[in-house]
Amino acid sequence: MNLMERLGLTKPVVLAPMAGGFGTPELVGAVSNAGSLGSSGAAYLTPEQIREVGRAIRERTDRAFNLNLFAPHALPDISEEQTVIAIDELAPMHAALDLPTPSLPEKVQEDFQAQFEAVLDVRPAVFSFAFGRVDTALLENLRQCGILSIGTATSPVEARRLEADGVDAVVVQGGAAGGHRGGWMQDDLADTLHLVRETVQVVRIPVVAAGGLMTRQHVRAALDAGASLAQCGTAFLRAHEAGTSAAHRQALAQADAGDTTLTTSFSGRPARGLRNLVTEQVQQPLPYPYQNALTRQMRNAAAQQGRPEFLNLWAGVGAWEGREGSAADILASLCP
Repeated sequence: MNLMERLGLTKPVVLAPMAGGFGTPELVGAVSNAGSLGSSGAAYLTPEQIREVGRAIRERTDRAFNLNLFAPHALPDISEEQTVIAIDELAPMHAALDLPTPSLPEKVQEDFQAQFEAVLDVRPAVFSFAFGRVDTALLENLRQCGILSIGTATSPVEARRLEADGVDAVVVQGGAAGGHRGGWMQDDLADTLHLVRETVQVVRIPVVAAGGLMTRQHVRAALDAGASLAQCGTAFLRAHEAGTSAAHRQALAQADAGDTTLTTSFSGRPARGLRNLVTEQVQQPLPYPYQNALTRQMRNAAAQQGRPEFLNLWAGVGAWEGREGSAADILASLCP
């Protein structure tokens, strides 16, 4: 199956589905209108918000787009002692932002099944997911609706498992990628091109390369390695249409090579971003999704107050190669 033909694409690039407000309907629509696959990270949205985002994207484009969720997981057990330690680490940061002492909200994540039903209502061309696997019955639901399914793997082992489940394609995420690690079983943190070459040898479904793809040369190399498409996220964080905060944009503009780190400080799950006070000082976070819920108020306030030291500055290792501009111009700079 040729993904570009199936999706009506004219450019071999996918906008990475960046949850948390980065991938606005304006950005998704602009990327799709320019001939690539726009993607919306909907993992933190309520079912009705997912429907609203779907409507907003369709107001901006009649081309294919992707909605992305996080695969469902049972909530991990946490102790009162763990919670107290995590709160104590964040309390001084809350004070610096004039916020009350942090506390866990009653609801720490959305219901995946309700979110999935909203996706089916929207009927995007593509549904992608990360952090694990989804039930094969749900993949069949997507197939019956004509929706392409794409899982996320961080190793050939995970890619083979997803193929066996019945996904239509797989994103392979190299260690250079910004934001959350999308795997769940064996994360090789591999070089993206090496991961692509290894994966195309063991799966028959199309492979989408992700991680550190910031230039036309990077995209060309990923395609030459066997990828059907190249997925780019950090490259679009400074697009005019992106929902990236002013503080985050400034930090990206000032980034140098080697400025990123893998951290669990913000969400309890490994994610790559620029180093700051939080990545240095928060050493005992709660597991995901509890830490993600616990730091949400701090992150929102930091964005509003322009305080990058308290903000999750998600970025891949190539952030220093990024540029400002319209989504269409950035996309043009990426396409071989």
